[in-house]
Amino acid sequence: MDPTGTGIFGLAERRLQWLDQRQSVLAQNIANADSPNYAARDVTPFRSILASASEPVRTSSLHMNASGTSGDVSVRRERVPVERTPDGNSVSLEDQMMKVADTDTNQQLVTTVVRKYMGLFRMALGR
Repeated sequence: MDPTGTGIFGLAERRLQWLDQRQSVLAQNIANADSPNYAARDVTPFRSILASASEPVRTSSLHMNASGTSGDVSVRRERVPVERTPDGNSVSLEDQMMKVADTDTNQQLVTTVVRKYMGLFRMALGR
């Protein structure tokens, strides 16, 4: 429950769940870096999930129909592998480690924003 009614906690929770799922997929990619014919995977971008969750309401017949995804996190193959090893593996450890670092940075950002927001909320309540 969001005590402030702003939805920031719900959004932060969804982002943290997405980051957790992405971290798991990236860990699988790294663990399978030497597996023959393994294709690197990633999750759908968070902006796609966020866009589908807040689709605009069509208020006129002249408006275009909204089209989006279901809002669920889904795992997909990475678009174009940069290179493949002779055994068919497309995992680039450098790319995976950059994505892991980006995921960690985003997780820290979300938790810091929630912590600061809760501090402001407590200060407003006089605690």
